[in-house]
Amino acid sequence: MMQELGRNILLSIDQVARLTGVKKSTLRYWEKTFQDFLCPNRTYSKRREYSIDEVNIIETIKKLIEEEHLTNMGVKLRLGEINGNGPSC
Repeated sequence: MMQELGRNILLSIDQVARLTGVKKSTLRYWEKTFQDFLCPNRTYSKRREYSIDEVNIIETIKKLIEEEHLTNMGVKLRLGEINGNGPSC
């Protein structure tokens, strides 16, 4: 039940930036670069709302870039492997 509740929580870009340590400008860039894997919902006023699954993807992208030193293409390939070669959006 708690896991199901957690899946319905949506976070703002400010909250995600504080939670993950990734700048808001970087999150916006990653949204464009990794659009097959990262696509936050938009409110009526065009604000981004990130799900817990998307926060996990952001943390994965951060790890792949910072710790494994992958390029954007490498990150896309690895995300495809993790998500079963299909986009999550």
